[in-house]
Amino acid sequence: MNHVRKNIAVFAVVFVMALNIQTTQAGSACTIIVEAKSGEVLVQQGACGTRASPASTFKVALSLMGFDAGVLVDAHTPALPYKDEYKAAMESWRVTTDPTTWLEDSIVWYSQVLTKTLGPERFQKHVDGLNYGNRDLAGDAGRNNGLTNAWLSSSLQISPAEQVAFIRQMVAGRLPVSRQAVEQTMAIMPSFPATDDWTVHGKTGSGLQRGADGKLNRDLQFGWFVGWATMGKRTVVFATLVQDSEKIDDRAGIRVRGELIEALPALLAARK
Repeated sequence: MNHVRKNIAVFAVVFVMALNIQTTQAGSACTIIVEAKSGEVLVQQGACGTRASPASTFKVALSLMGFDAGVLVDAHTPALPYKDEYKAAMESWRVTTDPTTWLEDSIVWYSQVLTKTLGPERFQKHVDGLNYGNRDLAGDAGRNNGLTNAWLSSSLQISPAEQVAFIRQMVAGRLPVSRQAVEQTMAIMPSFPATDDWTVHGKTGSGLQRGADGKLNRDLQFGWFVGWATMGKRTVVFATLVQDSEKIDDRAGIRVRGELIEALPALLAARK
């Protein structure tokens, strides 16, 4: 048995090294994993207190707001048809979308319809109540677009440590929204199988970094994967963020999601 445990620990170290190598090549990064119940930090790598735009990970908070306000009704209601005025960047987004496919396919226009329906006052009240990052919904300077763009490489910022605190509060049912809103949000969150009987639930986010001049750098992405993982009765909460230092063609959020799902069971096995 000791031999088996030793092998698991060595295997975990190899995965930790691999994760560090991948994210170091891509640029600055953070990975933080905590026990959901106790808040014990199990893994912390990188600058996890540095804020960045949440990009599409903000859909977790938007889902809670939408269900709590009754704008979202259930997993498949409302199903909204695509309109040309939404100007979706991707062909796959130009389809009728419901809350489940919104999260699965990370469809931006559906988020923007939701925030417009909430309106600026109710939107700000929800963000304040959730204590989400810096709570800044001003949007891009001089463009008056906070209602639809604050979370898209813009004014709203949150750190990986804050993401973990937010998700932990949600999993524990301690956020100022209805229990039903929490249950409905958790039920439609994308989930992924991992080794050692872990199931990972979470939301990716990808965006463009801003340079010192404040302009978007079309060659440099940042990517998130934020959520929770379960194995039996155990639940851990995680956030991982990478900020690329060179141009990489694949979407950063999808990339870091794959790395985290692959590495997480071994990282946790090392903590036994």
